Amino acid sequence: MSQRKALGQHFLTQRQILEKIIRVIDPRQDETIFEVGPGRGALTFPLAARCAKLVAIEKDPALIPDLLAGKPGNVEIIEGDVLQTNLGELIRREAGPSAKAKVVGNLPYSISSPFLFKILDEGEPIALGVFLLQKEVAERVAAGPGSKKYAPVSILFRLDFEVRRHFEVAPASFSPPPRVRSTLISLTRRESPLFAVSNPGGFRRFLRAAFAERRKTLANNLKRLGLPAGVVGRALAGQSLAENVRAEQVEIGPFVALYAALRAAAPLPESAGGGIKQET
Repeated sequence: MSQRKALGQHFLTQRQILEKIIRVIDPRQDETIFEVGPGRGALTFPLAARCAKLVAIEKDPALIPDLLAGKPGNVEIIEGDVLQTNLGELIRREAGPSAKAKVVGNLPYSISSPFLFKILDEGEPIALGVFLLQKEVAERVAAGPGSKKYAPVSILFRLDFEVRRHFEVAPASFSPPPRVRSTLISLTRRESPLFAVSNPGGFRRFLRAAFAERRKTLANNLKRLGLPAGVVGRALAGQSLAENVRAEQVEIGPFVALYAALRAAAPLPESAGGGIKQET
């Protein structure tokens, strides 16, 4: 297997699409922007012409020489694995201790899910994320209640970010062409969370259990947490939710309130656990 295929790399080649992405990023002359997976620099170099500084993280060592040879003076190329990079620390070092950074990229499909959860966990330094993702992943991140795509990741991102899907990109726009369509999304951090969650790790585990089997009711799924049926029934009634409601029908606010009510009524596991960071 080639290095490119192993890393899930598909390089965007159409200038028109690149310009549309740059418009969504909306670079400013006083900003430092951070790019994940610059590849051959198709987005890197035109974006750098419109901001103060661009810091790009590239894992593939075969791409580094051409990036270094072609870069303008305001571009810094870091060879490394972004999943092993402390983004908050990098942002503070390169853009200042109080910077609110933009993080962008055409994400390799192989890292999209773990990287998205890394964005959730990095906290305040990331003010805006603009990412080209596999369409199916983008749909789950942006989905709302009532959609078959609505999932724990939909709720977790909407708590902290305003999520928007902008446009789709056909496989022919990439080299080599992927087998699926891609979608550009933006994640704009809210000034404060949509709802306050008392224990984020426990809430993730709770959501994972709630959506574990979509054919089952929410009440039946929550049995995975060892909760007595009576406790679950009373908590559902307290949020005016029917006992036969399914997780994909529940709005974010009632989910947060339901979790708080169950925590108050019975012990709940308080860690994310179980690989939820790999699930979208």
